[in-house]
Amino acid sequence: MKIHEFVRQPQAWLMAGLSFTTISQAAPDPNWIEHDRARPQPPKVEPGTFSSADQPGRPPGDAVVLFDGKDLSQWVSLDGTPTQWIVRDGYMECVKGSGYVRTLQNFGDCQLHVEWATPTPPHGEGQGRGNSGVFFGLDRYEIQVLDSYDNTTYADGSAGSIYGQYPPLVNVTRPPGQWQVYDIVYTAPRFDADGKVKSPARITAFHNGVLIQNNVEVTGPTSWLERAPYKAHPEKTPISLQDHGNPVRYRNIWVRELGKPGKKEFTLSNAVLDNYAGTYEREPNSLVKIVREDHHLVVTLEGVRFVMFAESPTRFFAKTTDVQYQFPEGEGKPDHVVISVGEGGMNAKRVR
Repeated sequence: MKIHEFVRQPQAWLMAGLSFTTISQAAPDPNWIEHDRARPQPPKVEPGTFSSADQPGRPPGDAVVLFDGKDLSQWVSLDGTPTQWIVRDGYMECVKGSGYVRTLQNFGDCQLHVEWATPTPPHGEGQGRGNSGVFFGLDRYEIQVLDSYDNTTYADGSAGSIYGQYPPLVNVTRPPGQWQVYDIVYTAPRFDADGKVKSPARITAFHNGVLIQNNVEVTGPTSWLERAPYKAHPEKTPISLQDHGNPVRYRNIWVRELGKPGKKEFTLSNAVLDNYAGTYEREPNSLVKIVREDHHLVVTLEGVRFVMFAESPTRFFAKTTDVQYQFPEGEGKPDHVVISVGEGGMNAKRVR
């Protein structure tokens, strides 16, 4: 597609896996000369199709499908327990008082496609009308979902805003009851070992095919009553949808991971993690301590502290050294864990 066609069809940037973010920050790889014929070709991806008013489109071939209209198997409540949101007629709907829903899988830099519709006939006004939100960083960085069709509220809280920080460039909201489309490119913030911000989160977003956020720098967690500062968190975290008391509907949710490939990561419930916490004996007089801190297990092995990331409900890995922990299948507190460092595996029995 030629550049002038991209300008006329902004959604084409997203289907092609491009964004104003990647274009503005990209730089030639110094490991390759210009027009190097030995340079590897880009991987081929089957393109998706655009949605219509009645029919959701098809995701690109490399997308992770988070909701296809059938079930909520990819979603849980914030604490990891089953959600009370409902599924019917190909969409998922927020149930008042049920709380946020989040993905089981974690995502860092990504391209997210979400379709949503507010109730019709509309009820309420301002922030009380068709309110929900799409969150990155678990519940930290919100792109507002709101019925902004002939409904006035503060600009940085309208549909497509980075809540409390950046109003959308334009209001392209369709009437209530009609399906709206968000295509969002999210770049996760990075933190150094001391928890200081190395680079902030950035967001580019299209609403119904129109650019509404152009590579904006998120100042920190979005908040109703304050401009909150950053607090360090893992690069990959769940994506969440907000329960704000309105029966907002969602369909055709998919995500494409950007950047370097890596292991899948999941955020498990605190109850599951608490079952794994304890003290294990690797060999006589050699103890391994496992504790839960927030949504992660933290282990101390030979006096070295490792934050562990869930690759599955029973397998965990560290990112600084090839340390892996494999717990047995089954519910309740395990009686042992298999620990491996680079190779092999050693059995450690629970002692308390």
